[in-house]
Amino acid sequence: FFFFFFFFFQAEDGIRDVERSRGLGDVYKRQVHGRRVEIMCDEIYKKKEVRGFCHLMDGQEAVSVGVEAGITKEDHIITAYRCHGMLLGRGETAARLIAEMMGKATGASKGKGGSMHMSLRKNKFYGGNGIVGAHIPVGTGIAFGISYDKKKEVCVTMYGDGAANQGQLYEAANMALLWKLPIIYLCENNLYAMGTACARATPNTKYYTKLAPIPGIKGDGMNLFAVREIIKFAREWCISGKGPICLELETYRYHGHSMSDPGLSYRSREEIAQVRRERDPIAKVKQIILDNKLATEDELKEIERETRKTVEDVTVQAREAPWPDPEKDLLTDVMAYPDPHPFVRNVEYDKSIFP
Repeated sequence: FFFFFFFFFQAEDGIRDVERSRGLGDVYKRQVHGRRVEIMCDEIYKKKEVRGFCHLMDGQEAVSVGVEAGITKEDHIITAYRCHGMLLGRGETAARLIAEMMGKATGASKGKGGSMHMSLRKNKFYGGNGIVGAHIPVGTGIAFGISYDKKKEVCVTMYGDGAANQGQLYEAANMALLWKLPIIYLCENNLYAMGTACARATPNTKYYTKLAPIPGIKGDGMNLFAVREIIKFAREWCISGKGPICLELETYRYHGHSMSDPGLSYRSREEIAQVRRERDPIAKVKQIILDNKLATEDELKEIERETRKTVEDVTVQAREAPWPDPEKDLLTDVMAYPDPHPFVRNVEYDKSIFP
């Protein structure tokens, strides 16, 4: 089956359900927090305090927060390099995330991974992966492990519309369907694969149908409630033993593909402004809160001020944090089970490190 959903929830339905779970205010805070972290990452990158690549996901907060609201902490997530929001949702702190951006020893990956390579294995978040589509077979392997251990869990494997044309996706999905693995293939369609509009890259822009005969659903990735409900449905589908499912969430990134991309050569300022004005995921939740008198404008502004200050404070701490020690840290975190007496071949043999 294929469903084309754009879950436009009535405000009272969304409020009633969310208030029963985490609370609408909490959901709002999570979205605001995620965006403020991304804005700070933009600032420190432009100040040249960050090296390497950086892909920001401001505008896509309904996806990062909504996915987390639809699964449990026992479930697993793996994603590509636009990963900051998912990492925060899994329990990582803004302090460790920003420290990692700056390459500091206190960072999420001890200063060795940077923006694209952060994970939180203890909370079942496996990155943050830099090669387009390469993590999808890994996510399928995680789902195989879940199935092998007969656990009631799922693996949410997220990828972009560009990666939806990668051959390794179809090889992995073929195995997942054969073995009925509990995996949610989640395509975050932000309409542009780097700088290429969807229709210029594939003749089939219905990404939720691309893995047929795996069933697919499309939903509004700018509506947190829609995202959460679709994810909940997909999770139940998987843990009931029906096998994989493919989701497409249509969303939008305000920044360019990466920090080296102004994002204006393939779309207009007017288009971006229109999305901000009409579809912004944070503004949508904020309006529901105000319309139903769950908080005042001043109270919401206070949340924004507190969030801004928190992120600014941890950024100052990150600037003051130590760098990794080349002598002590260079050879750590390389092997899962490191040899306490390794042989490391140097260019000049007599300068090698011997056991």
